[in-house]
Parts: sequence; C-alpha cells; structure tokens
Amino acid sequence: MKPTNENNPEYYHKVVDCQYACPSHTPVPEYIRLIAAGRYTDAYMINWESNVFPGILGRTCDRPCEPACRRGRIEEKPVAICRLKRVCADNKDSIEDRLPEIPSKKNGYRIALIGGGPASLTVARDLAPLGYECDLYDEHAKAGGFMRSQIPSFRLPEEVIDEELGYILNRGGVNHMANTRVESLKEILDQSYDAIFVGTGAPQGRNLMLPGYDDEKTNAIRIGIEWLADIAFEHVTTIGKKVIVLGGGNTAMDCCRTAIRLGTEEVNVLIRSPLHDMKASPWEVDDARVEGIPMHENHNPKAYVVEGGKLVGMLFEIVDSVEDEDGKVKLVPTGKEVVFECDNILLAIGQENAFPWIERDIGVDFGEWDMPIVDRATFRSTHPKVFFGGDAAFGPENIITAVAHGHQAALSIDMVLSGQDPANRPEPGTNLISQKMGIHDWSYASLVTEDRRYVVPHANLAMSLKNRKMEVELGFDVQTAFDEAQRCLNCDVQTVFTTEKCIECDACVDICPVDCLTFTDNDEEAALRRKLIVPALNLSQDIYVSTTLPTQRVMVKDEDVCLHCGLCAERCPTAAWDMQKFDYTVTKAGQQS
Repeated sequence: MKPTNENNPEYYHKVVDCQYACPSHTPVPEYIRLIAAGRYTDAYMINWESNVFPGILGRTCDRPCEPACRRGRIEEKPVAICRLKRVCADNKDSIEDRLPEIPSKKNGYRIALIGGGPASLTVARDLAPLGYECDLYDEHAKAGGFMRSQIPSFRLPEEVIDEELGYILNRGGVNHMANTRVESLKEILDQSYDAIFVGTGAPQGRNLMLPGYDDEKTNAIRIGIEWLADIAFEHVTTIGKKVIVLGGGNTAMDCCRTAIRLGTEEVNVLIRSPLHDMKASPWEVDDARVEGIPMHENHNPKAYVVEGGKLVGMLFEIVDSVEDEDGKVKLVPTGKEVVFECDNILLAIGQENAFPWIERDIGVDFGEWDMPIVDRATFRSTHPKVFFGGDAAFGPENIITAVAHGHQAALSIDMVLSGQDPANRPEPGTNLISQKMGIHDWSYASLVTEDRRYVVPHANLAMSLKNRKMEVELGFDVQTAFDEAQRCLNCDVQTVFTTEKCIECDACVDICPVDCLTFTDNDEEAALRRKLIVPALNLSQDIYVSTTLPTQRVMVKDEDVCLHCGLCAERCPTAAWDMQKFDYTVTKAGQQS
C-alpha cells in the first residue's frame, strides 16, 4: 500500500466517527470535553456554529452520530451524544454577545427563502450576517416548519423553539413574512430576487384510499402530519375513545402518544411489516411502549368499516413475512382477517414532496418521483437562481440533514453572487495540534473505563399522560452529564506517527490494549489487512500505513479499533507517536476566501 496521505482533510475526519457521521459535522468530542469542564456556553456555541439548533436537536435529533460512536464498540451502548447536546443548551448563559452582528448597511442582494423550516432558517442564519436581505416566506403564523407543527410539545417545548429561532429572526436581516403561502414560484422570480432557496419540506402526507373511505362523512380519518399540525396550533383539542394509528415511523409514534394525551381510552398501532422492521427510532418506540401503547405487526389494512356514514372500525388481513429465492421479503396473506373497532384513524404511512406551486416552464426541471433535479454538492437546481434544501431537495430526512443542506446552499448562493463557481467548493478547515504538556501529561483525559451509559430521567408518567405540553424527558443533571461525558473516548485526539523518529523497539505494539499496531512488511491492502496482529476486517474504516522504516517494514494501524488512549505515545521512548487534536470545520458562507 502507498503511505497514508495525512494531508487529506477527510482522513482524520473519518476517524472521528461521530463527527464524520453527523451531516453537519459537529465537533462532538470537543463540545463534550467542554461540558465535562462545566463550560456549557462554550459547548453551546460550538454546536450553534455547526448545527444551529442545539436545544432542539438535543431533544429530537435522529442521532446518526451515536451508532458510529467508538464507545459502542467496547460496550453495549454509545455515548449519549444527543442528550449531552441538550445539557449545554439547558445550562448555558446568555449568548447574545457571542452572536455575529447583523450589518445595518446591506450588501445589495435580496434572497427569498420559501418555507420556515430548519433548512431555510439555516440559510438565513448564514447569510444575514454577511449583509444579505432575506425574505422568509412562511405559510404559518410562527416559523419552525415541521419542528413546530409535527414534533409534539411533550418532546419539544414551544419555548425552546422560540428561543433558538429568535437568535435568527429577532436580530435583523431576516423579514419573516408569516401567514404568507407561496402559490407560484414564477411570481417570486418576477420580484427580482438575486437567489431563491426552497425549503418547503415534504409537506404532503400519504393518504390511503381503501373501500369505505368515501362513505365516511365525519372526518374521522386523518393524515397524521396534518392532524399533528392541528394539535400544535390548537385547532383540534379532542379525539375519540378508540384510535388506530397506521404506520411504524416516528410520526406514528408521535400520533399515538399525542392521542393518549388528548384523552383517548384505547390506541393501537398497526403496521404491515414485522415489528423489527419499524422505521421509527428505537428510543421513540421504547417511549411509546412505556406509555402502554400496543403495537401489532403483520396487519395489512383492507377496508374502512363505516356504518351510517360514521367510522366504526378497520378491517385487516394477517400476513406473513416470507423471504423469496432472491432474498427479498414479501408479505404473504394467511387468509385470516380481523376487525379493530375505532372512532378515529390516523395515517402515518409516509410523506412526499408536493410542488404544484412550481410552474414547469420556468427553468426548474423535474425528474423521478416528480422531484426537482438538484445538484447534490451545490444544491442548485437547473434554474441558476433557484436552490433547494432539506426534505424539498431529495425527500424526507431529518432536522440535522436539513441544517447541513442549508449551510451548503448558503455557501453556494454566496459564491454565485460573489462571481465564483459553486462547483469549485473550498476544502474544510483542518488543524492538528499536539496535546503534549509534559513527559506523561496531556491536555485531555482519556481513561478507557467500562462505565455504562446513564439513563435520562423522565417526568412522572401519570402526570405527563394528562398534559400534552409537559416535557417527558427531563435531561441530565450536571453531575450525570459530567459522568456521561467522561465516557467519551476523545476520538478527535489522533495518534500521529513520525517515521523518522521510530527505532522499531516494539514498545507501542506491546502496550497497545487492543492490538491495533503492527510492524510488518508492506503488501497489497487485502493481504496487509490480514497480516496484522489482529486482522483489520472492517473495510469501511481505513488502515494507517507509514512510510518505509529502516528495516524496510512499515507501521500499520487499524483505525477501526483504536481507542485513542495515548498509551503508545506515553510509552514511545523517541516521541515517534504523538497525540494531536484534529480540528475539522466545514466551510460556510463568507469563509471561502
């Protein structure tokens, strides 16, 4: 193998697994260390710089960082990264003096942002400090998009949304045009905006037109996301005694838990597939089960049961999940049917984008699934002035992905209006800084303990089920946050090897607790991976290969299992190994020069 190119900004980035997995590449170990030090405001600002909504995401993020966490490779559960994010939001001081100033003199460019969700708000957050005048078109009275309309208050209190959106909307530079639904993109283009960003989400829930649907006259069959929005804006305050929720995603979990808090006596969640195939986050499923909500697998809906124009139940056929010869799973009817009685049915069977307001003759081309054709790097559509992000770009995802899209779209808009080609995007900022403070002293602590993940406390169950606005999760207290933060393995502190200093004494190999270091003859990658003391079989993670040593061997390190404990650097008599903190920052609008 060729020697590892440590100058490639993505090499060490990929080793910081949690940051690499985060769509907005939040420097997770850095803010966790600050939490352990009690520097909550500093930790919050590091989050705010990259993910914009630390308090919101600390409660609702889909947590792509946690499955990637290296702690999960030595214990059952990863670090509670998401809930630690909430700790800095809950315990910070005022950040008003740390926010970028919004210039009173604008730069002359006007930007239209369509949709009031996280993607549009991120674009506004990045562009307003640069002097852009941003008009935010929002069909609702309050901004936030699906963060406000679809996430129930018992998971995300309204005051948290108001606070974090206030850092964007209440400081100038952004004109929030509330209760303004855009019906024509052509009309927006005709207003001579210099760029338009579409962040309208995936606003259309899927309906289920089965026999009996047209016979029902009482509006008892509702699309889940529309019903949740009606609850959020208090257009609906009651529900029937028996409720069915169709679907196995997070929206279904929100629907069934909300129905209980509105006073229903019985709610059943029914899905077509086996329970283990549910798309809902495992922690959302667990919370629903704690609240006593039954979930029924392998139930395929066949018809609405309607009597005298009123919904009274739903007919299901029982299916089996069977794998065919090609390994594809098919749902096979068993011949059995069952009826569930109900007064209301909430449909949470998926969402899809809807763009009837975008004319098809204005230069915005559409492709498969009637989705706009959007460049995945620049987020630019086929119309040079129109950019997309969030769910509107590539379909339903999550908040943190929408934030990442917003950052990149804002960078593209700024580059285009600065006369630059957005395809020639700047590389991220990186830095390596030695953590050595003495012979055996480091500027960080990385004790590889076996501490198990701490449990987030919950509010009293009986009380929370009676109040849809009572937050269920209470968050970590300061001491528990410190203890959980100590579980972080500081994966951003890298083991950096200097070939010229190595005397090949094998001391690092002897002391490594996970046998991830090997001196060996070089070879092709497949063979080299198998020649290590412990074969490196995880092909998704790189192996480090040094330049050739005096014995013609190379030092090879399996990045997959390294715990960043620093023992190799402590033991090395020549300082060939050093522990160096790796910083990785995604370039944002205004920073590309």
